[in-house]
Amino acid sequence: MARENAHAVRGTLTTEMWETLNATWLEAREKTFDQLFNAGIGDYFEWVKMRSSLSRGTTLGTLLQDEAYHFIRLGTLLERADNTARILDVKYHVLRPHDDEGATDFYEWGALLRSVSAFEVYRKVYRDVITPERVAELLIFNKDMPRSLQFCLNSVSKNLDLIANSNSGETQRQAGMLNSQLRYGRIEDILEHGLHAWLSDFMDRIYLLGNGISKDFLVPMEEAA
Repeated sequence: MARENAHAVRGTLTTEMWETLNATWLEAREKTFDQLFNAGIGDYFEWVKMRSSLSRGTTLGTLLQDEAYHFIRLGTLLERADNTARILDVKYHVLRPHDDEGATDFYEWGALLRSVSAFEVYRKVYRDVITPERVAELLIFNKDMPRSLQFCLNSVSKNLDLIANSNSGETQRQAGMLNSQLRYGRIEDILEHGLHAWLSDFMDRIYLLGNGISKDFLVPMEEAA
């Protein structure tokens, strides 16, 4: 689908963007499930991650930073925030020792951090053993970690401001409110009132932001009315 969409707007893409997407599509077509399974599914997922990173790199490094660029960034950031929240929501209560009994599984929490490219970041920030509370704090509140909720929503607000129009005020306000909660929030307060409930509300609000952006910018005015 990415290749088809890129082909439809080929004239607006850089050569590097198109060649990266097209080469990825060609390589993907050559792979069968049996080949992937026999070689190791993990290797295939690493290939997907590397091709995704290459596509993102060519986009950020070569595309004119106009409205189209900002929409690409918005899509990336909203998806990233949603996925980080979902991973944390699913894994936190499964991996955390019940009633604070039992040892924290270092390898499981390490795998969780690696799934969002945050293992080395955690080590640099905390320089200590991995704990569930600090993992949650890093993935929610660290403003410098590219996959944290705070980083994503701060960037969403900035990109929305750059493409604002006469219809987008409410969407900008909602993004700003969520960004402020992440900027000034504390992990202790979230854990006290329930991480699952907080993350569920966050994901609902991300969904509403996506709908707001679609309505404000992408749906023709007569259709929206």
